[in-house]
Amino acid sequence: MNKKQEISNIQLQRSDLIIIRKMIPENSRVLDLGCGSGRLLYALKQSKHVKVLGVEREQSKILECAARGIPVIQTSLDGGLADFPDQTFDYVILSRTIQSVMRPDILLQEMLRVGKRGIVSYMNFGHINARIQLVFGNFPVNRNLPLPWYDTPTIRPGTIDDFKKLCHKLGIRIIQEIPLTNEGDFLPRLTCFSSNLFASNSIMVISKENEVIQ
Repeated sequence: MNKKQEISNIQLQRSDLIIIRKMIPENSRVLDLGCGSGRLLYALKQSKHVKVLGVEREQSKILECAARGIPVIQTSLDGGLADFPDQTFDYVILSRTIQSVMRPDILLQEMLRVGKRGIVSYMNFGHINARIQLVFGNFPVNRNLPLPWYDTPTIRPGTIDDFKKLCHKLGIRIIQEIPLTNEGDFLPRLTCFSSNLFASNSIMVISKENEVIQ
């Protein structure tokens, strides 16, 4: 890892964003949906010369993007991606955002209309810690989901298996799955046996079912 990549990783902090940055090839065209303050796009632009564009609805986050020199469009993802032509981007990223939109199914289809491939970072409500909290009658609150039920932006809680079933229903191929665990999680190696039970978060690389994998 060179010095520039190391600095980019420090700026990103979140493990899923660090992995996503490594996955994107140089000189790609990338759209980040719900890009937040633009840290990921800035890291991609600086370390891999990626052509970047963000979509964000919060004004404060847009100002942070502007301060980093990241172009961003202010809009809600619930309105779809109608303003983007087909196959405009090589990768469309949706990191920890899909469970905050009204129609995740429509957004997934739109991602693969405007981009060749999608990368989704998905919070797992099937994680064993979340199940234990539910057994005791409580909405899960953990490192990935730090807010109580009445204040969380997550309106579409689901499990990794739920996501896979939705992709199958929509004719979407999952090219790669990378299960992640938080620091301090017990038995992290068991994610290879059941990501739905032991992964707190998962990165899914998706494409259309009929895409030819080279």
